[in-house]
Amino acid sequence: MNPIARIAGWITRWQGPQAGRTEPDARLQTGKGPLRLRPAPSLGGDRSPRSFEVRAGWLIDGSGGAIRPKTRLEIVDGIFQRIEDAPAPFSASIERPPDSACDFSECTVLPGLVDSHVHLAMTGSTDEDRRTRLRQASGEFVFQTIRENLREHLRYGVVAVRDGGGARGSTLRFCRGLQRRSGPPVGVFAAGRAWHRHGRYGRFIGRPPAEGLRLGPSILSDDSPCDLVKIVNSGVNSLTEFGRRTAPQFSLEEMTAAVQAGRRKGLPVMVHANGEEPVRIAVAAGCRSLEHEFFMGPENLERMAGQGAVWVPTVVPMHAYARRLDPSDRRAQVANRTVDHQIEQIQRARGLRLTVALGTDAGSPGVDHGLAVIDEMKLLMAAGFSLAETVRCAALNGAHLVGGGFGLLAEGRPATFVVVPGAPCELPDSLKRVCTVYIDGVRVLTAG
Repeated sequence: MNPIARIAGWITRWQGPQAGRTEPDARLQTGKGPLRLRPAPSLGGDRSPRSFEVRAGWLIDGSGGAIRPKTRLEIVDGIFQRIEDAPAPFSASIERPPDSACDFSECTVLPGLVDSHVHLAMTGSTDEDRRTRLRQASGEFVFQTIRENLREHLRYGVVAVRDGGGARGSTLRFCRGLQRRSGPPVGVFAAGRAWHRHGRYGRFIGRPPAEGLRLGPSILSDDSPCDLVKIVNSGVNSLTEFGRRTAPQFSLEEMTAAVQAGRRKGLPVMVHANGEEPVRIAVAAGCRSLEHEFFMGPENLERMAGQGAVWVPTVVPMHAYARRLDPSDRRAQVANRTVDHQIEQIQRARGLRLTVALGTDAGSPGVDHGLAVIDEMKLLMAAGFSLAETVRCAALNGAHLVGGGFGLLAEGRPATFVVVPGAPCELPDSLKRVCTVYIDGVRVLTAG
């Protein structure tokens, strides 16, 4: 069975009814510098203690290493104080203060996840009329959409997201308006509005450089309180012509000046690019992360690995196109071939030890916020990543992109973790049934 047929079979088996929606407080924070997740009261309103003990049936620590069975985690003041093997369950004969011990011996504990590429102001609906109405909606309506999308992320164990921008900068405005409120359970690292060349792809997520200014000076003159710079340096993938490339939007000189401008402002740069030349320019300019990168070729993969850049491959949007089209439709065939090619590139990236961070491009048609993380994890596993390696892509590697101290369950690290029912073999499907989420030792979501 070829890779695409195998993936399609898996995707079909993964689909099922969504669990009832929970309503966690989806407030967040943003700002320059490392992203810090501040805990909030749980959904029921009872604040869990920041010092307690956990017994895990299985522990996936986010390092990419071996999964550990029967583990004890001691948490003091929201920090992992000790993590050790604990083959014996809690003793019923020992009296403990209420809520000082959590028995997850039938569950798997893993780090809080990060979706490294989302568009919170967009919906995953495939109804184009609905998508258009949202683009034209009032600010408050868009803010409500952002709240709902953040609730969905948390429901699937996502504790932080990196937003790739919108034409009106709605996510950044939403974040800035809520900065003074306490207790955000989801962190957002936001680009505000992306940059694209006038007349080229990108108007739905950004704006061109200011009139009379080139890209670098435009970035320097921009006074929005964004957390990163997003640049669009190519078009999108074709659904009618397999492997079609588009010309770069910016030259190497322009891109280098843009990266330098970002550094002067203390901002990392993420670049949308597909095709060999747009990606080569982004890598040579020293961008922090590269998004999508379909058809970039083996030479660019090697350059990225050598330079320490991070790749966010976002496979699931193209797979979503293929999934909803009739198999006999040429567009579905092109989409399937494109997914197949991207899977092969990811396989090569794994062999090169290139850092891969999970990103879904949630908000694209057919790509639902939160839920899409499961599909993207499955696609990474189809490319050869083990479950533990996939969790690293979805946790620690994403946390590095937003500058957070979470993403790794280790002594001295923040006690930010997710509990799912059952053994590791039930992941990532078990993310549909998250039991609880903790941030800095405080429970922020409880099932039911």
